[in-house]
Amino acid sequence: MERSELKAAAQREIDQLASLLVETSDWMADNPEIGLQEHQASARLGDILSEFGASVERGIAGMPTAFAARLPGGQPGPQVAIVAEYDALPEVGHGCGHNIIATAALGAGLALSRLGAHLPGAVSVIGTPAEESTVPNAGGKIPILDHGYFEGMDAAIMIHPLTEDKIDSESSLVAHGLDFAFHGHPAHAAANPHEGINALDAVIVMFTSVGLLRQQVRSDARIHGVITHGGTAPNVIPSYTACRFRVRAADPAYARDLVRRVVACAEAGAAASGARMEWREYMPPYLNMVPNSSLGDAFKANLEALGRPMSVRRERGGGGAGSTDFGNVSHRIPVSCAMLKICGPEAGWHTREVAAATRTPEGHAAIIDGAKSLAMTAIDILFDAALRERAAQEHRAAMDLKACVASLKTPRILFL
Repeated sequence: MERSELKAAAQREIDQLASLLVETSDWMADNPEIGLQEHQASARLGDILSEFGASVERGIAGMPTAFAARLPGGQPGPQVAIVAEYDALPEVGHGCGHNIIATAALGAGLALSRLGAHLPGAVSVIGTPAEESTVPNAGGKIPILDHGYFEGMDAAIMIHPLTEDKIDSESSLVAHGLDFAFHGHPAHAAANPHEGINALDAVIVMFTSVGLLRQQVRSDARIHGVITHGGTAPNVIPSYTACRFRVRAADPAYARDLVRRVVACAEAGAAASGARMEWREYMPPYLNMVPNSSLGDAFKANLEALGRPMSVRRERGGGGAGSTDFGNVSHRIPVSCAMLKICGPEAGWHTREVAAATRTPEGHAAIIDGAKSLAMTAIDILFDAALRERAAQEHRAAMDLKACVASLKTPRILFL
């Protein structure tokens, strides 16, 4: 079967599967699960892939909700990974649309399962938990990467819902997750406050210091935090408080320096209050995205063939971007992500309005178009050796450039 015929066949298969995909996405919207607790979603996705003949390995990389599904009919040759995410946000639910990401990946996987005998290579659907940085040890793609499940892949592709249609050609921000704990001494807040050491004072000084620090950071940097424990009662001097921060920047070296400066703000709070401070990184760092225009152009062509005009913008350079553990994958192999509109910018993002938009006709259309474009782009990658070589050369050049820039930023001691 020719490449164009396979693409048309994949579209027909996904049209037949549309009701299953929409039903699964809406079910996920009604049953949101936060990172590393996506037991129902992971099981349901894996079960459906198994029913279509995929060999599903569950609980990979030490995470019960992670899976790798190798589609049937895979041949020796090039390999493509289609990436699924399915974790939700606390209180908000699927306010980042990961139910759409999951079911678009599912749809592509099911269609290619039925066409696997005609593919000159192999396709896997990789289920990646905890992309949202809301739980300790978030970033499921990182251990999956470290355990070799992306090894040998020529490319990894995924879609993400958004407020516009575009190919993600911008770098994301490097992100660190930091937990801080302050230990003081309790006392009655009215009778003998002078005998206490107020751990809440330490947090307040830290937040004030971070607020002042923001005036002197680069425009691409972001520092934001929440108090996770502020005390127990207003008439008791708090003996224990805790807070959590995310520190982001466009490049890894500057992000690490910002971590050092935020820790210094915490140390200032401890010194000012007399409390004892502890800190740790509660999750592995998310690296910046290395977008691949060769893959992006193929993705763009397929989405436009489906009637979705796609913009490609490269001007931002990381400023105002989010962060994703897909960035870590992009440092190892060529990747591409297509953004599909499900609502307007008035919905914001990471909101209940976005979660509701996943259940609208526009949200459902993103599932179907996302599944079709993933399947079509996977077919292009498997069939087109020139595309694979362009993507690989572009990736090597980008990583060589990053290594060169990093070396220029590394301090050197000159002995005279």
